[in-house]
Amino acid sequence: MTQLRSYTNRERALPKRAEAAPLPTDHLEEVGAWGGVTSGLSYVYRPATSDTLHEILLLARRSGRSVGLRGGGNSYGDAAMNSENIVVDLRRMNRILDWNPETGVIRLEPGVTLAELWQYVLEDGWWPPVATGTSFTTMGGCAAMNVHGKNAYKAGPIGDHILEFDLMLPSGETITCSREANSDVFHAAIGGFGMLGIFTSLTLKMKRIYSGLLDVETCARANLDEMFAYFYENTGRSDYVVGWVDSLAGGKTLGRGDVHRANYLPDGADPLAAQTLRLENQHLGPNLFGIVPRSIIWLFMRPMMSDWGARFVNFGKHTLGSVSGVKRYRQPHVQFHFLLDYVPDFKRAYGPGGLIQYQPFIPKETAAAAFRDILALCQRRGLPNYLTVMKRHKPDDFLMTYAVDGFSLAMDFRVTDANRQRMVWLAREMDEIVLAAGGRFYFAKDSTLRTEVARAYLGDETIARFRELKRRCDPDNLLQTDLWRRVFSES
Repeated sequence: MTQLRSYTNRERALPKRAEAAPLPTDHLEEVGAWGGVTSGLSYVYRPATSDTLHEILLLARRSGRSVGLRGGGNSYGDAAMNSENIVVDLRRMNRILDWNPETGVIRLEPGVTLAELWQYVLEDGWWPPVATGTSFTTMGGCAAMNVHGKNAYKAGPIGDHILEFDLMLPSGETITCSREANSDVFHAAIGGFGMLGIFTSLTLKMKRIYSGLLDVETCARANLDEMFAYFYENTGRSDYVVGWVDSLAGGKTLGRGDVHRANYLPDGADPLAAQTLRLENQHLGPNLFGIVPRSIIWLFMRPMMSDWGARFVNFGKHTLGSVSGVKRYRQPHVQFHFLLDYVPDFKRAYGPGGLIQYQPFIPKETAAAAFRDILALCQRRGLPNYLTVMKRHKPDDFLMTYAVDGFSLAMDFRVTDANRQRMVWLAREMDEIVLAAGGRFYFAKDSTLRTEVARAYLGDETIARFRELKRRCDPDNLLQTDLWRRVFSES
């Protein structure tokens, strides 16, 4: 294996990890999953510099605590939790370190959010090459989870657009990784959910755009077969495609829904490009329809987060789409991409029990049958989900990849005291369908993955390679999270 090449050698004589000792209680906070289903107490530190970050690693060793990393806290499950130990919140490390508007190459710290990134580059005619459904993810978190967007089948995950990064190891040493230098660490730390080191800077290539608008097309599809047909017909001629599936429809309408596709405008197609690329013409604004404050919309959504409510909304949405036919219009990038930001705190609509998301990635040869089986199973168990999103994907070359040449189905499930155990059983049944179809899973969304399931889809060889890299980068196993212990614990 390639030896780790030092970029800035900061390795010092480090103390051995001690037995767990108390830390200042003023750092003790409740840290939860974004979905609100689980939480735990942790000692939270918020460094603003690499020097402070190194001091926290030293503190962790002296106190006998492990260190978990947290960005925007948008992982649905426990990927950014480290209960009873230290959590390092990296959002204060949010400087833009270098920007070249001629080449679109930007270097930034890990706490820069996607919102801060697009606002920084937009007026120079650039856009992030991959955009998640919310703009509040941090770029360090995006890299750690190797996130994707509605263009995954074309652009791949965010890792495909990272040129290099600086990674602080738990020893305090910082190394530079790229496809040429420390390549094995590069391909494992991206998508390695923060277990090899801490990103202190990332260099990415942006996407050139010539307008602040996208050409968008929407239409309704009558069932799952028509949904797949639309994807196959349109991905080759679209920059983005996403489907919204009615999970409560059954029989001949199983899998019906709406699909949206979009394309960048070519150079010269937007006569008002100078205006549409301005920041003030992108923001969502504080009110919906200029009247209803977005901050309270979740209150009106709560009655819809039930079987009858979701059935009513889905039926109305699909009927309206069917009657309207194919609609074409132009839409600002922000309005197209960041649908989760339309309703601040929309997760509160699910109630005090919160939600989990189950998102399998299944090869194209088996995806239609597997999705059909999953949707039907949820209905039989009386646990349909209320938001279901379908996307197309392509493989990538990162070690812990979730991607396949196929499709994903992201499903949000409301969790209550009454259905919590049934959700666990349902997830295990869905796991069997996914594994039988050759599918994979996504750590950023996972709340239920088990060790044996991870081993089944990743394979023993891949897990062994990752463990070997972790032993090299983190020999004392200082970096841990609840997800790591739940899925990859060797005990």
